[in-house]
Amino acid sequence: MRLSSLISLTGFVMLIAATFCPLFHPLLLTWNMYKANMPFSLIVLLIGTIGIIGIVLMQPKISRQAAWISLLLVLLFYVLSLLKIHFRLKIIPFHAFERFLEHQVKLKWGWCLLIAGPILAILGTIYERPRYKKPVPIR
Repeated sequence: MRLSSLISLTGFVMLIAATFCPLFHPLLLTWNMYKANMPFSLIVLLIGTIGIIGIVLMQPKISRQAAWISLLLVLLFYVLSLLKIHFRLKIIPFHAFERFLEHQVKLKWGWCLLIAGPILAILGTIYERPRYKKPVPIR
């Protein structure tokens, strides 16, 4: 296996492992990706699995597409989770209490892994396999 494939494989494994890591800490609970949004996390898990299968079967186009899609999904999940935190608490009539609860939701260390996984996968898929060049005949 080439070094770039190992880097991509590490990125996809990190992506899959990060879905189980703590991402949010609302009040006394800790949420991972599955507790926050189960269907979206299963899609991220499926894309990570497709990326690993693409690496094992030596299909760089599949693994490259899976890496870019996983990065877009992680960024989309980050934006949607911030919007969910902000707009879920809008039903509270007291704005000071709403802001207090909003500041109680903390982002945890799982986000670092969730972002680093697709970035490593993309870095591994950027490099192409060196092509064979025919030797120039000596005259």
